[in-house]
Amino acid sequence: MRRTSRALAVTALVTGALTGVAAGPAAASTDVLLPHPGPDGLVWVEERTGDGGVASGGAWEGLPTVLTVACEGGGDVRVTMSQETEVAAFSVDCPAGEAGVGSVTMDAGVVRPGSFVIGVDASSDVVRWALTVTQPES
Repeated sequence: MRRTSRALAVTALVTGALTGVAAGPAAASTDVLLPHPGPDGLVWVEERTGDGGVASGGAWEGLPTVLTVACEGGGDVRVTMSQETEVAAFSVDCPAGEAGVGSVTMDAGVVRPGSFVIGVDASSDVVRWALTVTQPES
């Protein structure tokens, strides 16, 4: 399936993730928490506060899947990704004044074809967060 037709088939609804987990600081609080993921992106939630998540379709099992979350504002977020069962879960510390970033990379085949749901449980209603889901081809 061509990458462009798969990208057009992706539908995302904002309501409000294993081979490795990484975390670290990101941009200052006035900056975009996570930039647009580009052509490898399945989902981009630019920014939300408090609890939320996303439901999407269009995943392909032939590529690895990377779920990245950035947050700031004091506290933390707990992130889960599910497809009938949980396929990824991790937490990200959300310092005040700078962004914390967490990411999980799932091998090809862990995320099955079709839809998935990501939940973000924030420790406070003032925690702001963003997320991306990508399936890099290289």
